[in-house]
Amino acid sequence: MSKTLFTQEHEWLRVDDNGVVTVGITDYAQDHLGDLVYIQLPEVGKEFAKGDEAAVIESVKTAGEILMPGAGVVTAINEALADEPGKVNEDPMGEGWFFAFKAADASALEGLMDEASYKTYIESLG
Repeated sequence: MSKTLFTQEHEWLRVDDNGVVTVGITDYAQDHLGDLVYIQLPEVGKEFAKGDEAAVIESVKTAGEILMPGAGVVTAINEALADEPGKVNEDPMGEGWFFAFKAADASALEGLMDEASYKTYIESLG
């Protein structure tokens, strides 16, 4: 059974029992970014440290990056996003996922928000 965690940068992380973490952006994030027009995903097999820029996103409003929420090696990418970046706008918590990685240290994800805490966090942003 997987659990979903959230970062203050409006990323969601679905942590599977096998230690693989799938990463995407929240509905809040995609709504504020507007329509995504380009996504550059990391290479499978690439190793990242926590906080490294793992992906680049561009929308009609702005450009930004997806930061690694923890150290690890990329195990999968959502290749469909290359041709259809709008999938993120349509289904940010499902078909719009960005990449998955094998966490080097699962404890690095401790302290992230659960869904209730994330909802409280975004409400506090106004």
